[in-house]
Amino acid sequence: MELELDQNVANDAPAPAAAAEAALPRSGADVGLGMIMDIPITLTVEVGQARMSIGRLLALGQGAVVELDRVAGEPLDVLANGTLVARGEVVVVEDKFGIRLTEVISPTDRAKGVR
Repeated sequence: MELELDQNVANDAPAPAAAAEAALPRSGADVGLGMIMDIPITLTVEVGQARMSIGRLLALGQGAVVELDRVAGEPLDVLANGTLVARGEVVVVEDKFGIRLTEVISPTDRAKGVR
């Protein structure tokens, strides 16, 4: 499931851009982050993963079930451009899926995960 951040997304408590910028870690000279706040990124919600051989992958057909490494009910990972930023649970917003965040990774820990 992927969400583009520039779409309208239902949110119980929207965070102002200034608060989001203030939460970012600073190092050395104060960097003007305001100029990058409008850059779109892709959020991906990861349900789980499975490892298999290429042969098994090629043998999959319609109706096949692939067991994932997650336990039912376990929070899902929310990734921003491949970096873990939060965990949450699936919700339905009108006729679309959404994610309710149950844990937000600290900005310091997020920065450690940036490649």
